[in-house]
Amino acid sequence: MKKMKLTLVMLLAFSMVLAACGGKSSEEGSGSSDAASGDVKTVKIFQFKTEIVDGLNELKVEFEKEHPNIKLDIQTVGGGADYGASLKTKFASGDAPDIFSNGGYAEMEMWFDNLEDLSDQPWVADLVDMAKKPMTKDGKVYGMPMNLEGWGYIYNKDLFEQAGITELPKTYSQLEDAAKKLEAIGVTPFANAYQEWWLLGNQGINPAFALQNDPDAFIKGLSDGTEKFAGNPQFEAWAKLMQLTLDHGNKNPLTTDYNTAVSLLATEKAAMMQNGNWSQTEIDAINPELNLGFLPMPMGEDAEQNDKLNVGVPANLVINKNSPVKEEAKVFLNWLVTSDIGKEYIVKKFKFIPALSTIEATPEDMGDLGASVWEYVQAGKVLPQQAPKFPDGVTQEFANSMQAYFAGKSDVTKMLEDMQASWDSLSQ
Repeated sequence: MKKMKLTLVMLLAFSMVLAACGGKSSEEGSGSSDAASGDVKTVKIFQFKTEIVDGLNELKVEFEKEHPNIKLDIQTVGGGADYGASLKTKFASGDAPDIFSNGGYAEMEMWFDNLEDLSDQPWVADLVDMAKKPMTKDGKVYGMPMNLEGWGYIYNKDLFEQAGITELPKTYSQLEDAAKKLEAIGVTPFANAYQEWWLLGNQGINPAFALQNDPDAFIKGLSDGTEKFAGNPQFEAWAKLMQLTLDHGNKNPLTTDYNTAVSLLATEKAAMMQNGNWSQTEIDAINPELNLGFLPMPMGEDAEQNDKLNVGVPANLVINKNSPVKEEAKVFLNWLVTSDIGKEYIVKKFKFIPALSTIEATPEDMGDLGASVWEYVQAGKVLPQQAPKFPDGVTQEFANSMQAYFAGKSDVTKMLEDMQASWDSLSQ
């Protein structure tokens, strides 16, 4: 009887040990212990691409189905709001996100002490070379590029045909001639959303930097005093191009926001709009039947030089190295670019040009605009994005100087001098 009681006690003790261990398999022990214990961890994501918010929230549901013990808290600040300032506030207030957006280059350096080294992640080997550069330092990768994006002048191919524009304008004179032909058929050539600082100071200014003989040397020269905006031939040509869009654009451009400009283009009241392929989803929501393409932003009369489109990585998703859930954050990033539904959303829902070679996209997936950008990329006709190399906050200051000029409060020389003063102040 004693022996039987001892056996029962031992069996009970053994079962309690098994229950305490949760019957973990070796796989659970290496990465799913939280699932066994029921511990739910939340990954806070802070990003700025407003056009993908709905899709991200749909992906959140799918991810949480597959990973019930990881919850995503997605917050978005964008659409003209100052994401950088909001991010700084979050860190300063002790509410630092686990995943956040970073533009790379100078912005990577600014946040470097907070960035997790992601070089060992499985998706790194599949990055397109162009997409890898902004977030690479000393051979290590610190961010996942969300996509490639291109921007210039979106144009309505059918309206161009109706206006008798048979050759795509690749010089200032050709663009001016095209604008006059569009006006002759009662169509506004340009929908200018010049209320938006990012469209002006971040993107619209890119050709003036990218077409310097050596953009990096020019940017360095601006900081050490050996280069100036005023008197620079590329900036003079860029200012002339901006004036052309004003002369042949919609009324009240300084109070026209992004959505209004999209509506002008989508309803065929305007034939062109300076913007990027990210606009495809908003345009399609109004008029999915439009036949669209991209024109470069031609400065001067050199057609070969001008026949290039601005292309870069709009944002990289980085992980806060001090996050208590950084391993869970890595799980999400990897799932985003390797799961079937994640890859499908990237190309079909977001209309992204993939930054990874393992994500396939057809022209139909990316839409007219993405397909047009991809043609320029494949042909090597690219002006690399320069804004992430600028001093922090200077793009907003650029926009202020440009808006003052557009409002008639200054001339070209004063605008360029004001831009110089902002650069000098913020590059210290």
